[in-house]
Amino acid sequence: MRIKLSVILMFSAFLNVFCQNTKDEILGKWMATDKSVEVNVYKEGNAFRAKVIWFDERLGGGSPLNSRVDIYNPDINLRHRKIIGMDILEGLHFNTENQRYENGKIYDGSSGRIWDANVEIKEGSRLCVRGFWKWTWIGKTLYFGRI
Repeated sequence: MRIKLSVILMFSAFLNVFCQNTKDEILGKWMATDKSVEVNVYKEGNAFRAKVIWFDERLGGGSPLNSRVDIYNPDINLRHRKIIGMDILEGLHFNTENQRYENGKIYDGSSGRIWDANVEIKEGSRLCVRGFWKWTWIGKTLYFGRI
């Protein structure tokens, strides 16, 4: 009985260690599953951020990729900034208890709106970004694959 209990405890500890995400696992380049945008997730201080590094030129106004600017931003002073290199996700903090990144803000450049955001990594290579308004069930989930 004692040996069985020891084996079960060791197996549980093994699963607990190897099934958890690491805090920095989110870092790197990610492509939306619909191939519309590529972002680079990086760390600044204790928070995680993401910036646009590529998007499909066929989306939006038809002007060249490198000249597109943030025309829908509610702040008139920010409407001249380029989409490429723009931060669209900020303030994410890793919650070790539920293995997800929480309390972030995501910017929707197609509407100029800022949403609350949570992010989870599933199966080690799928990034699930949930943008929502007040409650997580009022929102949209975007999926990304690691590049």
